[in-house]
Amino acid sequence: MRTDGQDTPPARDTAAPDLRLATEESTQPPSQEQDLPRDRSQAILEAAKQVGAILKRAGHKFALAGSVAVYAHGGSGRLQHDADFCVLPDEADAVAASLREAGLPVRLPPEDWLLKTSCFDQDVDIIFELAHRPVTVDLLARAEELPVDSVHMPVLSATDVLVSLNSAFSEHHCDFGAVLPVARSLREKVDWDDVRRRCADEPMPAAFLFLLERLNVIEPERPSVPQREQP
Repeated sequence: MRTDGQDTPPARDTAAPDLRLATEESTQPPSQEQDLPRDRSQAILEAAKQVGAILKRAGHKFALAGSVAVYAHGGSGRLQHDADFCVLPDEADAVAASLREAGLPVRLPPEDWLLKTSCFDQDVDIIFELAHRPVTVDLLARAEELPVDSVHMPVLSATDVLVSLNSAFSEHHCDFGAVLPVARSLREKVDWDDVRRRCADEPMPAAFLFLLERLNVIEPERPSVPQREQP
């Protein structure tokens, strides 16, 4: 590839989306001046599509998480904060290398369970520990292949999304109001018995599930039938 500025770039296909995906030959991050998304939610979505395409092309095992995963499952299009991807802990270095090769910056935050990149001026978290548990092969195997706008990619199952959000509740973080719309929008796709089994032993997650029952978002837990005593 020439770098002296003399080459004339080929004409852009007007039928294609106004977004250039990074390829193996890319040496610069996507333009953030010429390809401005129309709002913050769209910017997060475009960043998720870009990073997902890079991870797919590099052959990494991953799954989309967070608010963009909720959107992919049919939830709200008002995305929150950033895009999140789950990867295996032992692939973190390889994922970071793939992002750098595609021209995206990689930052190592103080937290030792994720790394950060950015695209279209939006933060993207690459997570290898979800709700205080390491990302596993089984978690990624349960992911569903879903379209994220125009890009198909693995997305955490709706049940795993709710488990991760519910397990994150604690005495210091219990914003039920932020997760309630997610539970409402995805309730038909969630195995609520599995959610109870995996996280209802802790008080804050149990309180949230009780709230969902009282609001008729989910059915009350079925009481276990006691076994009859043998004569």
